[in-house]
Amino acid sequence: MNPRLHVVDGTFELFRAHYSKRPSFTAPDGRQLKATIGLLQSMIALLHDPSERLTHVAVAFDNPIRSFRNELFAGYKSDAGIDPELYAQFDAAEEALAALGFVVWSMKRYEAYDALATATARFAGEVETVRILSVDKDLGQCLTAPNARLVDRIRKVEYDAEGIRVKLGVAPALIPDYLALVGDSADGIPGLPGFGAKSAAALLNHFGPLDDVPRDVVWELPLRGAEKLRRTFVEHFDAAQLYRRLATLVRDVPLPQRELSELAFDGVPRSRFIAWAEARGASFLGERVERWR
Repeated sequence: MNPRLHVVDGTFELFRAHYSKRPSFTAPDGRQLKATIGLLQSMIALLHDPSERLTHVAVAFDNPIRSFRNELFAGYKSDAGIDPELYAQFDAAEEALAALGFVVWSMKRYEAYDALATATARFAGEVETVRILSVDKDLGQCLTAPNARLVDRIRKVEYDAEGIRVKLGVAPALIPDYLALVGDSADGIPGLPGFGAKSAAALLNHFGPLDDVPRDVVWELPLRGAEKLRRTFVEHFDAAQLYRRLATLVRDVPLPQRELSELAFDGVPRSRFIAWAEARGASFLGERVERWR
């Protein structure tokens, strides 16, 4: 079987499970583990999905939801306002997936997305495909690797480089520049006043990245209000460069795994996983596992 690398946005999966309609789940020690159990069920389904053919896997978490980007920009996303019941499960979720036999990346100074981008850059040349499991368009910039795919499991859709270009209007390499202009509310990036998806895409597709956009000549573009946008661009150019840095994923995070073989999934370790599940009153999870080590 040709190797395939699945890299998973664990933070998103945990949030999705927490806010789902699934019933609450309380462990014998009184801890609420609804999100953790939901995350496990999702990953068990993934490892058994014949269409995914999972051979190598890692899951990355933001733990805590802060990174070097918060030092660069005070408005960047943080852990402020997170439901304490969810936040209390971050460590438990990592422990659960390790018990399942998955490689887990617990990110501190960097973000989970940086880990996924690093893994894609590091291992794309050694696998049939890298499947990036997330719904966030930021990760579209990883599709500069020709065999990488951004997979939205909720909507059952996946994107290659051309697909993300059609969706956003720009090629993967220009996504950080695009986000610098239009902003990203989920990450706390405000963008530049007046720039929308169409105007940002038109500008970048015509001139290229931010540094190549002329600031001292009239933009010969079929854009309504082009001159006003140019003045805004000139006035806020330093801010745009900062926003682009915030939106640019790091591709050389010091992940401990240097060899693809270290990410191989060879089945769920039976005794370890069953012990984890039984200790939390979730022995039913073992009944859903077929790929035992």
